[in-house]
Amino acid sequence: MKDKLTLFFRKIYHLKDKIAFFPSIISFAGCLFAYTMMYAENKGISKYLIDFLPELVINNIETARNILTTFIAGLISIMVFSFSMVMILLNQASSNFSPRLLPGLISNRKHQIILGIYIATILYCIFILVFIEPTGNKYQLPGFSVLLSIIFMVFSLGAFIYFIHSISQEIQIDFIMNRITNVAKNKINTLLKLEEERDFNFPDTSNWHVFKSKETGYFQDISIKILKEIATKNSCKIEIVSKKGTLCYENEMLFKTEKKLDDEIVEKIFNAFDFSKDEFIDDNYLIAFKHLKEIALKAMSPGINDPGTAMNAIDYLHKLFKLRIRKEEKDYIYVDDTCMILLNIIPFEDLLYTVMASLRTYCKHDVILVKKMLLFLKDLKKKTTDNEKKKNISKEIENILADAQKSISNKNDLKRLEGI
Repeated sequence: MKDKLTLFFRKIYHLKDKIAFFPSIISFAGCLFAYTMMYAENKGISKYLIDFLPELVINNIETARNILTTFIAGLISIMVFSFSMVMILLNQASSNFSPRLLPGLISNRKHQIILGIYIATILYCIFILVFIEPTGNKYQLPGFSVLLSIIFMVFSLGAFIYFIHSISQEIQIDFIMNRITNVAKNKINTLLKLEEERDFNFPDTSNWHVFKSKETGYFQDISIKILKEIATKNSCKIEIVSKKGTLCYENEMLFKTEKKLDDEIVEKIFNAFDFSKDEFIDDNYLIAFKHLKEIALKAMSPGINDPGTAMNAIDYLHKLFKLRIRKEEKDYIYVDDTCMILLNIIPFEDLLYTVMASLRTYCKHDVILVKKMLLFLKDLKKKTTDNEKKKNISKEIENILADAQKSISNKNDLKRLEGI
């Protein structure tokens, strides 16, 4: 039962990134509050307040109706405008930067909350408008509830002003790249901090029990909490063979266990894996490298031809690689002082090659960008004492120079690059 609840809450956690999650929750809260106010009005809250604070109560039926209908129409117009702005943002990000950025932009929690505020206020006004009785004495009018609708409308206008400010930032590519980099930096720094506190050792897994994937999909995340509980209860170490962020094919090796486990426990381990098409940097910092690389490639495409954006993207990649080069080539999960889970990750060599191979293809003809990449790799080489990583970086420097010699004909430019 506990495992099922953990899986349920993990699904809810991933739902938070969907565009309809927070608006739905806030809208439901608005409906619930409207119902609460109807109950309070039936108990005579407006009559009570008009005796003590008559300034706070609207006691004219036509005035109340006009206020509520105006609020409903105005908020619908504001909501349509806001939705149109979001669509423009998504369209521009997809066409000018990268389609892979869309999940991160759609999951912007601030915009979801603002949309939820609009809908909740509209629903509240509708419920209160329906609740107004066409006849009867003035004390049956929900005057206090109408006053609250005015307060909610003012709050919605404030949210709209904030939305305009936020959307004007979100549409800027520098803001997008900075946000991607900061999220990935926080993730990597957390992992580096854990590595500094532990000495790693893990037994040889060549003879362990192998389990293969039941489906084909992108392995995006895994519930460490479930794995730690299983490993602890069964005194069994686990190795996750498949790498996060990669495509895992059906019948491909997914994980290994130190000893044979019951089918029910194995099924729980399978359920801990999250195969998803959405890419969120919170789940996997490697997605940040992919997004920044694609922004640079899109900027250097003939249709856009924006070397400035490509240079900025390379600078952000430089920041992330300086952190990644300090990291171990595997992730170790501890239970108390014992390493129980081994997570395989994409090696530094493969990550560097994947990023630089794409950049070389699109940027090799631009001497400034080639210089930027060479300086980036030269500085990266100073950040490690690992000879194998230094060797990989030197290999990429040679590859860049070889491609540049074929694409750049000016001898002075080539001499400058070789001097670096």
